[in-house]
Amino acid sequence: MNAIITVVGSDKVGIIAKVSQYLSEHKINIADITQTILSGNFVMMMMVDLTAADIDIETLRSNMNSLATDMGVEINIMNEKVFSAMHRV
Repeated sequence: MNAIITVVGSDKVGIIAKVSQYLSEHKINIADITQTILSGNFVMMMMVDLTAADIDIETLRSNMNSLATDMGVEINIMNEKVFSAMHRV
């Protein structure tokens, strides 16, 4: 199963590192990633592969919410199929 993770917040050192480290610790592969800075705001979108993950998507959401609070950013996670259906023109 693939999921889309978005991270938005004020730019600061370590956002990519902390999110990537957490994913790595739980065997979640980053399949694709893009990030940019828009007027000082950090914006990142990742497609991740949960096939080998040792946690489910609900646990990932909960733990990412805690990480987001610690970093002062917003992190959202959505199943890729739901994301694609919502953004189909």
